[in-house]
Amino acid sequence: MVSVVGVILFIAVLTIHTLVAAVLTRYFRIRLKTQLGYVIFSFLLIPFVLLILTLLFTGILGIGVNLGDATTATGVMIGLPFALGFTIDTLYVPAPEEYDLPDTQ
Repeated sequence: MVSVVGVILFIAVLTIHTLVAAVLTRYFRIRLKTQLGYVIFSFLLIPFVLLILTLLFTGILGIGVNLGDATTATGVMIGLPFALGFTIDTLYVPAPEEYDLPDTQ
């Protein structure tokens, strides 16, 4: 049976993963000048970072609930936050080109 604390920690880990995916997507959008560049870097590097964080949180720290098999765990802990974070940054946050920055002297 799943405890309330386990579910709360699991939701916290999913929130952290989504935040990491959104921030990394934003970083790649700002640093890389082409649209295809940030998409390629996002699809290659963000799942790797989320895998490392998943191993850290669920393995070493023991936070979260038992999701059953590896496919479900990968989909929920890596796929879902990646899709949410990428979508939030791409669709709901204005592009870096839309911000007006003051001239530096």
